[in-house]
Amino acid sequence: MKRSNAATKSQIRIAASGQTGTDKKLETPGAGDEMVLQRSIRAVADRRRTAEDLPANNEFQRSLIENLPVGVIVHAADGQIIQFNPEASRLLRIPADRLLGNVTASEWSIVRDDGTPLPAKEFPHNQVKASGEVLKNLVIGFAGERDKGYTWLLVNAYPEFHGDGRLRQVVVTFTDISHIKCADERIRRHLEQLTALVEIDRAINFSFDLDLSLTTLLTHVIVQLGVDAADILQFKPSTKTLEYIAGRGFHSKTIEKAHQPLGEGHAGEAARERKIIHIPNLDKQHDQYLRKLLSAGEGFVNYHVVPLVAKGQIMGVMEVFHRTRLERDKEWLDFLVALGAQAAIAIDNFTLFNSLQRSNRELAQAYDATIEGWSRALELRDNETEGHSQRVAELTVKLARLFGLSEAELVQVRWGALLHDIGKMGVPDEILFKRVALTEDEWVVMKKHTVNAYEMLSPIRYLRAALDIPYAHHEKWDGSGYPLGLKGEQIPLVARIFAVVDVWDALRSDRLYRTSWSVKKVRNHIKSLAGTHFDPHVVKVCLESNILVD
Repeated sequence: MKRSNAATKSQIRIAASGQTGTDKKLETPGAGDEMVLQRSIRAVADRRRTAEDLPANNEFQRSLIENLPVGVIVHAADGQIIQFNPEASRLLRIPADRLLGNVTASEWSIVRDDGTPLPAKEFPHNQVKASGEVLKNLVIGFAGERDKGYTWLLVNAYPEFHGDGRLRQVVVTFTDISHIKCADERIRRHLEQLTALVEIDRAINFSFDLDLSLTTLLTHVIVQLGVDAADILQFKPSTKTLEYIAGRGFHSKTIEKAHQPLGEGHAGEAARERKIIHIPNLDKQHDQYLRKLLSAGEGFVNYHVVPLVAKGQIMGVMEVFHRTRLERDKEWLDFLVALGAQAAIAIDNFTLFNSLQRSNRELAQAYDATIEGWSRALELRDNETEGHSQRVAELTVKLARLFGLSEAELVQVRWGALLHDIGKMGVPDEILFKRVALTEDEWVVMKKHTVNAYEMLSPIRYLRAALDIPYAHHEKWDGSGYPLGLKGEQIPLVARIFAVVDVWDALRSDRLYRTSWSVKKVRNHIKSLAGTHFDPHVVKVCLESNILVD
């Protein structure tokens, strides 16, 4: 009898563990058998109570879902909507009678976070159904067929399974994050606008090409403001008119002929009154200038014009055109004004730069005329050297260019060559024009003309860079020259070049005490002095070029 009871208990324990007699042999009865039996009976009783309480549980779950502050939709395994709460209907703006049972959602428009359409297979419940896993923090935009904009939702979804592992339903929850999405969009838009302003600033500050600056600006105007076309009319004070200087987005070239007197038409009025003018319907306007654009097939319906003001002065106007009727908010208008300010700065900078360039050219011409006047004044003292300074200046510039000197450096080279003998103004005529050999004391005075030149020119700031030739053209390669006895490459390059040219022109010119030498004789003479009087490399370049030929 006891054996029979023990066997029964073991069989119950095996059944409770899910094993069969073929899976495991009967275990030997032990002290814990009674306890195992009690636990098994209690588990069966608990399952019975759970089944009896199921309706109450379902009612509690339904009440909980109904009162949740987030949207909840429950999809059956086949995708049908079998339960939802009022918040879901409110957020989706879909009446309850249309939402229940909806499976195709053909009237819905659902997009990803980046605005691209979300295909049906990627709908939250379909993703969970396909993967069997929880879906977390999916951002989607939802709109009905009559909605003007998207409601942005943060979606989470999870599956529920039957005891045998089959999918029973998918619960989808979603929260309205439209305010966060709008804030993100504003931040993104502001960042893009700041980036655009930086790029425009760079174009204005690092380039003096007005066309490039305004092209960059108008490109950003079209992209950032979402307009179809834009142009800039510059104010011409001499004629009191606004004239086209740049434009983007136009179908024809009619705009390039724009010529608006100040105060006439909307553009002229905006410039004169310094105010923004908005024309929401161009079809009803009689502005002759705008009518020409419309008749050219541009198709504009909306128009804004902004005055461009810099440092209190009107620079022109910027016009933007729309081919559709769109509402523009204060933020849009503020950025339009900011871009107009950038356009005004670009025009003002270009105007100032042009004025500065013109002033510099006029000043340089005045400097050049003054220096040439000094040079001619020197030659008036000595009829024998007439034209010498001009000739050596031209030859020196040509040869210096072969040595890679820049155009700015060549200007100083020319001035230095023209003034190479300016120090002789301090040499007495009886020494300067003496027909016989100078005494030792007279040579001391004569050699001071290089120092005289330095003392005369060094106080003049714009001529300091031209001092190398007047001061050092009598230095020699072997160090035997004056005034400092410089040797080799200690002598400034331009002075070494000029020394060859000076001797060339002097020997090729007639003097009272001799006739000019032949080209061959002068070339041989210069070649013989290479390495002593002249820099050998400079001599080689000079003789091999086609410059010292006549």
